Amino acid sequence: MGKGTPSKGKKNKAATHKTCRRCGNHSYHRRKRFCASCGFGKTAKLRKFAWRNRTRAFYGKKSFYR
Repeated sequence: MGKGTPSKGKKNKAATHKTCRRCGNHSYHRRKRFCASCGFGKTAKLRKFAWRNRTRAFYGKKSFYR
């Protein structure tokens, strides 16, 4: 089996992510063994960024303005 198109078709059989123990999201990578959402398995600190939870002066009904 080569590394081209025929081998890419075999990637749809097993699940890549499962539910994380720490955050509960379905983003714990089984092979890499860390959570893409909270960083569990890679770091002891919670994975978060400043641009993600930024507050803005907007008083409408948009969900991305927290």
